[in-house]
Amino acid sequence: MNPSLSTLLSDVKEGHRLSEAEARRLFKTQNRDVWDIAAAADEQREHVVGNAVTYVRNQNINVTNLCINSCVFCGFSKKPGDEGIYFHDRDTIQKKAALAKSRRVSEICTVSGLHPEFTAQSYIDIYRWITEAAPGVHLHASNPMEVAYGARKSGMSTRDVLVAMKDAGLCSLCGTAAEILVDPVRKTICPQKITTDEWVRIITEAHQLGIPSTATIMYGHCESDADRVCHLAILRELQDETHGFTEFVPLSFIHMNTPIYKSGKARAGATGREDLLMVAVARLFLDNFKNIQVSWVKEGIKMAQLGLLAGANDLGGTMFEESISKGAGATNTDYLDPAEMERVAEDCGRILRRRTTLYDLC
Repeated sequence: MNPSLSTLLSDVKEGHRLSEAEARRLFKTQNRDVWDIAAAADEQREHVVGNAVTYVRNQNINVTNLCINSCVFCGFSKKPGDEGIYFHDRDTIQKKAALAKSRRVSEICTVSGLHPEFTAQSYIDIYRWITEAAPGVHLHASNPMEVAYGARKSGMSTRDVLVAMKDAGLCSLCGTAAEILVDPVRKTICPQKITTDEWVRIITEAHQLGIPSTATIMYGHCESDADRVCHLAILRELQDETHGFTEFVPLSFIHMNTPIYKSGKARAGATGREDLLMVAVARLFLDNFKNIQVSWVKEGIKMAQLGLLAGANDLGGTMFEESISKGAGATNTDYLDPAEMERVAEDCGRILRRRTTLYDLC
């Protein structure tokens, strides 16, 4: 191992908080030192959360794929006149929620397109319908973009929208719509989405209202190592202030069916080296996050397993229904049997434990 890298990793083990410059250096590692970074992150994972690999039994409900935005990394959304548009009504949503409850899920997750006719009341109604059909199931839903959209369409403050969503049954907020929290990158990949400052403000409001959230990053398209570190630094500072993030979820860019890739403006997703380093550097840099998830939907189960050896402790959810990654070109995204999760965990010398959305063990 490079002596200076050895010193840095040793310092982190002793409690040193990585600087942004040090994190950028780790992301640039290209030789066998990658394994040393992964090993240090895995040791840190064991110190922070122990040896359990966790998962949540959940189901997605995507209410509509009709969306006013034109995010160039997205292969899911549809525009008026496109083939394959859907917009589920109350009866369909409640049937899906009832089915989820019959499958003994502890979480229902819903994020959808920004339908042209949606207002804040639309989200509120949907959450009430789900809660009616699946009482006692944790509702993990919306994201800062949907909150901002509902607020704008209804002439409300985002804080008031969050209060109303919580009253309707929202239990935790999805930390998606973050993509890369660097505005020049956002202008390229999602120019119609809220700014970094707006995303941070709405997440802060949610945490202040007692609505916890996840934190995500979507990487592997046209961002730099410096952009990734800037994003992580924003999350770390927010967690220092609010302590409201339940987990960090790196989302590797699925490129195949996306406009930005087809136009030649994005890479063909992250490499395996980058996927490993994203998990490992996040574990070492985000010293105030307990849980780091690997996405089997984005990376496939084999790469997700390697992430468990590089600092991650969670495999995400069973899903049962997944549309967004599938729309971008990912395959085998609909369901992962806990028996397969157990096989993967045990092959790493770890044990699989079921958890709730808030990481209480079941």
